[in-house]
Amino acid sequence: MTCLWLLPFYPSPWRDDGYDITDHYAVHPELGDLGDFVDLVHAADDRGIRVIVDLVLNHTSNQHPWFLAGREGHPVFRDYYVWADRKPPDAATGVVFPGVQKSTWSFDRKAGRYYFHRFYDFQPDLNIANPAVRHEMEKIIGFWIELGIAGYRLDAAPYLIEPAGAEGIEPGPRFDYLHQLRDQLSWRRGDAALLGEANVDRDQVEDYFGPGGMHLLFNFEANRALWLALARADARPLVQALVDTTGIPRTDQWATFVRNHDEIDLSKLSDEERGDVFAVFAPDPSMQLYERGIRRRIAPMLGGDRRRIELVFSLLLSMPGTPVLYYGDEIGMGEDLSIPERGPVRTPMQWSDAPNAGFSSARRKDLPLPVIAKGAFGYRTVNVSEQQRDPASLLNWVERAIVARSEAPGFGTGTWRSLETGAKSVMALEYRHGEQRTVTVHNLANRRKRVRLGDVAGGWDIFANRPYPEQGADDVAIDGYGYRWIRLRG
Repeated sequence: MTCLWLLPFYPSPWRDDGYDITDHYAVHPELGDLGDFVDLVHAADDRGIRVIVDLVLNHTSNQHPWFLAGREGHPVFRDYYVWADRKPPDAATGVVFPGVQKSTWSFDRKAGRYYFHRFYDFQPDLNIANPAVRHEMEKIIGFWIELGIAGYRLDAAPYLIEPAGAEGIEPGPRFDYLHQLRDQLSWRRGDAALLGEANVDRDQVEDYFGPGGMHLLFNFEANRALWLALARADARPLVQALVDTTGIPRTDQWATFVRNHDEIDLSKLSDEERGDVFAVFAPDPSMQLYERGIRRRIAPMLGGDRRRIELVFSLLLSMPGTPVLYYGDEIGMGEDLSIPERGPVRTPMQWSDAPNAGFSSARRKDLPLPVIAKGAFGYRTVNVSEQQRDPASLLNWVERAIVARSEAPGFGTGTWRSLETGAKSVMALEYRHGEQRTVTVHNLANRRKRVRLGDVAGGWDIFANRPYPEQGADDVAIDGYGYRWIRLRG
């Protein structure tokens, strides 16, 4: 691991897990203070780990001093938000949380006007078209950079460039504003990075990398294709998604992931494809969310099957791009489906079998979310402390896999091509990095396969699900749910 991404830790009423911010320049008092934050950044730096933080520019909490002043008619802060005298006729369209959110416009009695909110009604959108708001955002960027962070994950990037359509509000500055953020960031720290969250169609991606200035974007297309491929035991959708997402600027990068802190978003799959994924990984409606996604963790989705879990992480670590691992997945944490919306996958980290899973000394009832205490994924069974002592644990396997990846730089920066395998369940990729040549082979089905890949004679496994005998001149054996990273000469 070389970089730590921190979810929101700012002062907040915590109605949306901290994304409803009341002060962009401070730390939530229950989490510490600015001195604690600086200590964290320095401790990470001492270990060769960079820290990036969430940059939430789209909205604030309705308890933010800016909004409280704006609803009172303050001459400056009134225009920090997007208002309308009448509720627009399209207020019910474009909601982000179907089934939970009914409108993107709400009436504020104090102001006597409607305000725009792309997300929940307690998160009014900032008016990014306002130069004063943009200047405030630049100050926020500079503040945290001066405290030592190495960049930002830009939350909800597409909503920063679309005009809200309110009366008297000019269309937003589009991608030039995003690029201004990159310029501000680079001016203060030349090696800082912007990681964008933009789940957009492929033909829009270049706008975020080039004009938009993002250094990295999450590869949502590969993510949903991965889950479809796993559900069907057919690698072809994943191979096609990887091919379709080539061609980005060489100075930029994809961030690949299996799941993040939100639902697994399948909205851009067809109804049939999404149905196939739901049938395998979220068959109960309680496991689904917003008519598009899955609110489950990796380990329970895969039935706790260690072979399949290793396969998925092997794919994550060896696909083109920069892998992003969500906390707790490295030990096989589960979910708590009794928690509403996205909460099931945001439970406290399970550090040990101590009270509250070693996460906090607070009373259990005071935790923002309960620890997972019961079942096969309860903290007494699944925790970091226990797995650190077990050489065969998932945690120690993940650590070995990360080390193996560090010895194969072609995965991140080399050129690659897909190899024909003749078996729909088997995906093979060939990477070249300088004189180094590596082939990865993954079998998404539970049946052993032997595939022909061309000349692979003399290759040796640098990472695999088990020791394999030396392969022939042009064929490779692969177990059901197996994986192999094969180093070749020349």
